[in-house]
Amino acid sequence: MLVLLSLCVCVLLLGGDAQDRAALWRGNDRSGRCQYTFTVPSPAEASCPQTGGGPEVEGLKARLSLLEVLVARLSGGDTGGPQGAEAAARPGLQEALNRATGERNLLRGEKERLEQELEGLQRRVQEMRRETEILRARPCPPQTPMLPPALPDSGLTRPAGGSNPMSHLMTRPNRQGDSSSLRDSAWQNGSPGFQELKAEVTEVPAPDGSEDSAGCGELVSIGEPVTHRKADNIAGKYGVWMQDPEAVSPYGPEMVWRIDTIGSDVRQLFGYDDMEQLAKGFPSKVLMLPELVESTGATLYRGSLYYQRRRSRSLIRYDLASESTAARRDLPHAGFHGQFPYSWGGYTDIDLSVDERGLWAVYSTNKAKGAIVISQLDPFSLDVKKSWETNIRKNSVANTFMICGRLYAVASYTAPDTVVNYVYDTATSQGKSIAVPFRNKYRYNSMIDYNLAQRKLLAWDNFHMVSYDLRLGRQQPN
Repeated sequence: MLVLLSLCVCVLLLGGDAQDRAALWRGNDRSGRCQYTFTVPSPAEASCPQTGGGPEVEGLKARLSLLEVLVARLSGGDTGGPQGAEAAARPGLQEALNRATGERNLLRGEKERLEQELEGLQRRVQEMRRETEILRARPCPPQTPMLPPALPDSGLTRPAGGSNPMSHLMTRPNRQGDSSSLRDSAWQNGSPGFQELKAEVTEVPAPDGSEDSAGCGELVSIGEPVTHRKADNIAGKYGVWMQDPEAVSPYGPEMVWRIDTIGSDVRQLFGYDDMEQLAKGFPSKVLMLPELVESTGATLYRGSLYYQRRRSRSLIRYDLASESTAARRDLPHAGFHGQFPYSWGGYTDIDLSVDERGLWAVYSTNKAKGAIVISQLDPFSLDVKKSWETNIRKNSVANTFMICGRLYAVASYTAPDTVVNYVYDTATSQGKSIAVPFRNKYRYNSMIDYNLAQRKLLAWDNFHMVSYDLRLGRQQPN
């Protein structure tokens, strides 16, 4: 024991010179734990052969390793972190984006329609200003004694020279080569400008037993509007509703059909079993049409829906039974998408309707200079059978409808108490001004059509689907 103690003392004495240069170093190892290192210089070796850099380099390596671990965690290695929460929230965000996109598209369509209406109103204002300047430049006509009112047989200005007005009816080939079509005599021989009709409210005589509600006489009176349903949302502010006067299987004559025409993707056709189900809002059938619908000019006839394809002059016959397109045909030279609409706008360039005489199209062309053109169509092929050109400007009337081969024009779509102010008879190729009271109950009437099955007028007035009873005069013998 004494020998061992002596040996230790000698070692300490020999190493006393080196203790002055001993060093203690503290740092983290690769796993991040604290590590203490005690160093003593070697009395025999001048330098070490290693190139590791000593404890300081090892400490730096440990710190770099720790940083690598932290970077790996932050770069997405932990799926339960913020990225996982973001992935879980993606379906909800996508749904909200889809809703916002749909509302944006709806607003864009409404904006487009309003811009088109604004352009139409600006054009009308310019035309009215030019007409006002022309009227101011003209001298006042001399005063003449009052004459008895003219007979309501033609309603047109008598041509100069005292000739019979019928002698001025001129045949001309239409665009399909049909030379039997006749132009309105006043349009051919009157002023080159458009003839403006001034609607005067007159008293309608009470029925005296001469009216025949089952015949095909001229329109005598229109009853008060009856409301059947109000649309649920903004898409139903304008629209068209109708019944098939000659329904075929699988749908019966009581079936009611409806299209809401607001929006950029109008193609849904809703079917209701009867008027009661329409009032309740319970459709029994919803059909997706193959082509987008333009405006409120659609109609039903013999199991087919007839409508204008969006942004084109193409007419489509859609068969309800087979749910497919049965025919397609361009209406020659017809204006479309805001060229010749009714005064309320809405891209109502082509208006299709059905009456006792068949299927009709009401429109205008550049050659007609905006005047209303009436064409009778083949219900199977959509070919034009015959055409008539009237002397009334299309954008000067609010809407039109056909009854017994006669075109009737409504003066205003907003005035609560307006009139049917013009009639054109295709049987005689004659037009005249009339004044049959008509009421716009909700002050924005965007669709009026004759319902042959019920012998009523159907209208779409500012979200509301309404109907009117009619009274026709006795049919005149030939």
